[in-house]
Amino acid sequence: MASLSNPMPDSLIPFKGLLSPRFHEVHKNVQEFVKQEIIPNLNVYEEQKAALTNRWSEPPIAERWKAKARSAGLWNLFLPEVSGLTNLEYAPLAEMLGVFPVASDAMNCSAPDTGNMEVLLKYGNAEQKKQWLEPLLEGKIRSCFAMTEPWVASSDATNICSSIVRDGDSYVINGHKWYISGAMRPSCKVIVFIGKTDPNASRHAQHSVVLIPMDTPGVHVVRPMGVFHELGDHAEMTFTNVRIPATNLLLGEGRGFEIAQGRLGPGRIHHCMRTIGVAEAALAAMVHRAKIRKAFGSRLIDKDTVLQTIAESRLEIEKTRQLCYLAAAVMDAKGTKAARNYISMIKVAAPRVALKVIDDAIQIHGAHGVSQDSMLSAMYSGMRTLRVADGPDVVHLNTVAKSEAQLQSPVGPIVSGAPVKRDVHTAFPPAKL
Repeated sequence: MASLSNPMPDSLIPFKGLLSPRFHEVHKNVQEFVKQEIIPNLNVYEEQKAALTNRWSEPPIAERWKAKARSAGLWNLFLPEVSGLTNLEYAPLAEMLGVFPVASDAMNCSAPDTGNMEVLLKYGNAEQKKQWLEPLLEGKIRSCFAMTEPWVASSDATNICSSIVRDGDSYVINGHKWYISGAMRPSCKVIVFIGKTDPNASRHAQHSVVLIPMDTPGVHVVRPMGVFHELGDHAEMTFTNVRIPATNLLLGEGRGFEIAQGRLGPGRIHHCMRTIGVAEAALAAMVHRAKIRKAFGSRLIDKDTVLQTIAESRLEIEKTRQLCYLAAAVMDAKGTKAARNYISMIKVAAPRVALKVIDDAIQIHGAHGVSQDSMLSAMYSGMRTLRVADGPDVVHLNTVAKSEAQLQSPVGPIVSGAPVKRDVHTAFPPAKL
């Protein structure tokens, strides 16, 4: 696939002036790491993972990958303040990591840790950074983000109703969360938790974010949550009279909505660029299958309908990739708030495109495409979930539409045209019978 072979992808030419010499060096090194370390050892990873007694632990080879990535300087690439890369420069790297998620883990660039590290870097105080950010940046621990609740529409963050109540020099937390990504992993040591501190405050000032050590009394992992009947590392959790020091509050009371929105901006771009990588992988599988499979007297690659499917996939991937780059470039130049519309656009467009490409690849693979011998079914499950995670499609579409509705264009009335007012009695007298 193109992202693992070209020293400078054509899709980056319009942004060439925004790319640093460091980007070109890191881009090349990530390509080489994936090709030399990850791809040849995927079977070893799967064999070791199957042998684990705890399915959510990491296989031994994962630690070897991390050591090699770190020694090569391929570590925390997602964080501009640490890596020296812009959001735009990280975007094509995230695409490569999206093809093989274990590569993201190897470089300490996996969600939800990426978003949590951004939160701690941006909003944490010195003590919080020392206790939690430093070990996260070093890859010594993992984390989770507890926001989604089963009894409210959590896509509207102001609906979150778990309580955070001040009691002297402590906070007491009670709540019920689910689909908490990463919480099933033994290496998960801290929870970034959003809940309500003041139900009487204005709508966007009721919530706060606190840090909860995973081993705090009252924190209970109920069960792992499934996606399409496949259990992942997402957890359902309850919090019963969980007491933490008041110093575990992030930024200040009533700042939870602000923190949540700030966390999701860069993370959504990362998700979408990884999604482009998934789409590229599905297209590569589609072409491979079409070349080696025969039906009705000829190879699939020689049939017009298959060729059209391949071409349409390429068109959609390239268009969506450019939109992702634009969102990242605007974020770098103007900030997250200014890039909000573009981020919403890609959050809808990228998973849609990836799903379509994967679905077409499955069709061309036939039964093999939905079997455990192919990665396509797992890719489909992940991409379909992404259309709900980090805000469902309709929320992002509403964001884009509301922005459009606020525009005042002089062109609209001209093109639309105005109906001519007429006196229907004089202009159109009744017909004589």
